[in-house]
Amino acid sequence: MRIREARDEDADGIAAIYNDAVLRTTAIWNDTVVDADNRRAWIAARQAQRYPVLVAVDDADDVIGYASFGDWRAFDGYRFTVEHSVYVRSDQRGGGIGSTLLVELIQRARDLGKHVLVAGIDASNTGSIRVHERLGFQHVGLLPRVGTKFGRWLDLAFLQLVLDDRQQPEP
Repeated sequence: MRIREARDEDADGIAAIYNDAVLRTTAIWNDTVVDADNRRAWIAARQAQRYPVLVAVDDADDVIGYASFGDWRAFDGYRFTVEHSVYVRSDQRGGGIGSTLLVELIQRARDLGKHVLVAGIDASNTGSIRVHERLGFQHVGLLPRVGTKFGRWLDLAFLQLVLDDRQQPEP
């Protein structure tokens, strides 16, 4: 496995992973699947903001996971905070791909001068929560019953990682 920047030709693989998560998991609180054009536009939008879209690929260069981050909230006061997403193809979960992608995202966020990386995770997704805890993320909040999928209410756990020791933001 290797990690690299996403390219247009990765959009099919990214869409397949995204759609599997939409249809079969509570990792994405969305009911609508997307096509490769949608993911190409998403990649372009993230990269236009100088935000990474990373893919994990196997020896055949097939996408087996992807990760990115974007603005946490769209107000100037949040400019040093980003929220990330990491998704791994269903047949590859549990092998460290997600952790490897997240470690690279953490470094990319630091390189961009970000101060906090936020994770919003379905509170029942203990695997993802454990990965984040191992990498130093702290639990900072729980929003009970704010989402729904598959006919049930979902709780949203918030975790964060402070990326540096700045006491004051730059102007």
